Amino acid sequence: MGPAHAVTATDLAVRSALMNRTPSHLAIPIDVQSFTLEQDTASPKNVPGHLSPGERLSPAGHLTPAGQPFTVVPPDERLRAAAEVLNSCSRVAICAGAGARGAGDLLERVAEVLGAPIVKAGLGKDCVPDDSPYTTGGMGLIGTRASHEAFEDCDGFLIVGSSTPYYEFWPRPGQARGVQIDLNADRIALRYPVEVGLVGHAAAVLERLLPLLERKADRSFLERARATTRRWWDLIGEQAASSGTPMRPQVVTWELSKALPDEAIVTGDAGTVTAWGGRLRLRRGMRYSFSGTLCTMGAALPYAIGAQLAHPGRPVIAFTGDGSLSMGMGELATLAQYDLPVKVVVLRNDSLALEVWEQTALLGNPQMGCALHPVDFAAVARACGLRAFRVEDPAEAAGVFAEAMAFDGPCLVEAVTDPYEAPFGETLQPAHAAHIAEALGKGETAASAIAGNLLRDGRVAMSPALRQHYDDIARYR
Repeated sequence: MGPAHAVTATDLAVRSALMNRTPSHLAIPIDVQSFTLEQDTASPKNVPGHLSPGERLSPAGHLTPAGQPFTVVPPDERLRAAAEVLNSCSRVAICAGAGARGAGDLLERVAEVLGAPIVKAGLGKDCVPDDSPYTTGGMGLIGTRASHEAFEDCDGFLIVGSSTPYYEFWPRPGQARGVQIDLNADRIALRYPVEVGLVGHAAAVLERLLPLLERKADRSFLERARATTRRWWDLIGEQAASSGTPMRPQVVTWELSKALPDEAIVTGDAGTVTAWGGRLRLRRGMRYSFSGTLCTMGAALPYAIGAQLAHPGRPVIAFTGDGSLSMGMGELATLAQYDLPVKVVVLRNDSLALEVWEQTALLGNPQMGCALHPVDFAAVARACGLRAFRVEDPAEAAGVFAEAMAFDGPCLVEAVTDPYEAPFGETLQPAHAAHIAEALGKGETAASAIAGNLLRDGRVAMSPALRQHYDDIARYR
């Protein structure tokens, strides 16, 4: 307590946050804030020099005494055991999460050697760019068909820095031989019964593992994944070409992806906007994050403010929904007050749309209590001193996003979108489709819109296992 301890306390808080990958809270009581230096008394425990301010932190958050990176790597025999497992498999799939950040180049080199597609958990979206020839994109209920096929057909499974709760979409236990890399030992085999766990920093482990891996001569598993991924992006492009209103969210993600400046930092949010954020096409050098573990609504704008303060020279975009933004609209005034050139993109559909889909697809119930009071976010932004745009016509989206990204200051784009556009792609499971049909049969008020959106784009043809449930859904179109 007291100003004499400010450096020590702050240093410990930062170290704890970076090394444990958890938040730290530094409390400064009002009486301490009121201290003068003459009133301050250092604790006898606060011996000068007992904490070295000369320690530095690397971009990955690892202590680097004397300028040398500090990394954790497993013993050589564990690395050899992991390589033996992966070399024995003919169809390896990789799941990469937040722990794989900073190891993207190595991940791609491993993927090339093993002929392995890289499937990305939500928080691993920026570990390799979306235009990488090795990634199939996201996974889980809001993932891609290519990712699901990779997990369904693999006989080898490499998990790098992920403990995603979507493990029901992973390979079935016993289907694939598993290797897991994670800095936290308590996450090894938490979601999948791996044979070899490698505790350490992803980049350091992959660098040591790579020379032990044997190149797969058969590239068919990776090539199939690439072909399915190309079809996926073609489908998104077709959806984005829709001219109907209310506008499909795919229009927003498609046009925003093209307008994103190089080196952009994008912050996402919780809700159906999580699914649409997963469809943004990040290029190499871009960063992305959202409150994936906590599923916290309202995170995008505060995250963006922090990112812009930390990286004043990089473009920052907050990608949020109306339910999320309504929880923290006051931060729009923060952007104006500090003249932070954050670009806020809000998908407005006047609905807690993810709750609609969770109530129907997960519970088989009609939606209840999901309507949001309509808010004119563009007007609110202007009142706070921001430049504001509103887009309802898909034909205007490209021009609006280009103008917004070019604006030299904080601004907001309000995009009016369809709340009943299914965020599942063609990855809906039979049980979910059965629940939706059940909810529609119980009197769901938006039954026609939900059924119509689910049945377009040829999803039935792409998901034959769902055909009988889709037939039930079609009765409400």
